Amino acid sequence: MKIGLEIHVQLPTKSKMFCSCPTTDAPAPNTHVCPTCLGMPGSRPVLNKEVLVCGIKLAKMLGCSIADTTWFSRKTYFYPDMCKSVQITQYDHPIGVGGVIYLNGKKPIRITRIHLEEDPGKTKRTSDMYALVDYNRSGIPLAEIVTEPDLATPAEAREFLGQLIQDIKHTLDLENSERSIRCDCNISVGKERCEIKNVTGLKNVETALTYEMVRQIKVLKAGGKIERATMNFDETRGITYGARKKEFEADYGYIDEPDLGIYHIKELADSITIKEAPAKMILRMADQYKIEQKMAKQLVSTSTDLAQFFETVAKEYGTENAVKWVAGPVTGNWKAFSARDGAKTDDILAVIGKFVKGKITDTECGIEIKSVMTGIDASAAAQSSEGLDKLINDYLDQNPGIVNDYKKSDKAANRVIGYVMKQTGGQYTSAEIVESTKKLIEARL
Repeated sequence: MKIGLEIHVQLPTKSKMFCSCPTTDAPAPNTHVCPTCLGMPGSRPVLNKEVLVCGIKLAKMLGCSIADTTWFSRKTYFYPDMCKSVQITQYDHPIGVGGVIYLNGKKPIRITRIHLEEDPGKTKRTSDMYALVDYNRSGIPLAEIVTEPDLATPAEAREFLGQLIQDIKHTLDLENSERSIRCDCNISVGKERCEIKNVTGLKNVETALTYEMVRQIKVLKAGGKIERATMNFDETRGITYGARKKEFEADYGYIDEPDLGIYHIKELADSITIKEAPAKMILRMADQYKIEQKMAKQLVSTSTDLAQFFETVAKEYGTENAVKWVAGPVTGNWKAFSARDGAKTDDILAVIGKFVKGKITDTECGIEIKSVMTGIDASAAAQSSEGLDKLINDYLDQNPGIVNDYKKSDKAANRVIGYVMKQTGGQYTSAEIVESTKKLIEARL
């Protein structure tokens, strides 16, 4: 079985790709439109430079080669949601080619290309005979990332897409939900492939691929032949169904876009720097600070700002203190800290510094960190901490065998953690409970 993905990323520009219409949510259908994005006679497109900038950033993140020049083509597209009957896209000179992403830092997933194109409109079927078309989305800039068929299972495709989405959002500072990223899923269990169009959400990607995998296997086992086709995915029923016979490249009739010129992008590409992608950050931190990859992943997944603070503490006070405090109480209270206005990591760093210099005890440091991060009074934080410790100690007193089991495997702590979470009903963060449980068990060893 082979799976390849075509990921469409809606780029975070203020205006559309070839006109000045806004990309924000429109008050009503067909209101954020103009002669250019409607393809009216006499209108001419003008490329939004910010689209090129976003495309170059993604190409660099994917490890693609970026050519000195790039240009656009017209793709014949006879569907109601593209009223000018062509889509402006990139064909033989995309923004980047030949990249690679390592799934969990191990398995290479090759990137064929990344190209830029305009989004079509949105069709809403109202009955068997009628459909409504909203062109507000028409002309919104997209980057399409095409992978080689290197993914082996639907679960692996879901995992890869989740990792890639995190990297994309970090690179482009995207705050939108994952529904600003759509995916076409290509899958074959034999010689011919089928494409499932416009799947949104990680769970839906895995569900759609799994259903299509089973469908194709059944056809082949029954002695049938898989026809190359475009499929739709029904989220409600969790099934794929035929939409139309799949087009081949020759069917699209690509020609160079005559209203747009050749873009010399080398100087622009050389001037653009990107932030370290989360997937690469996880691997580097695990190697640089000799911590488990699982811990690095938890830090980065919580927030790249948290991961950077871990590095600050490690450089200032050593990795041991960074693990002890940042991977513990700081992570546990990060959500509350991030929501506070005027909160500064320098205040947390100062508390850790007091502990390192011996001015406060281990317990006092944990209490002060929670107080600084949540804004609650230190005495209230102390009472909260004491209440949690008492609950854990009481449970350990009643179940002394957990300590012996912990010597064999630290998974024995899960029994305590589960009990405390159930008893406290969200009063404490999971990170706080895990940290306190392990600390109190290890104190009894």
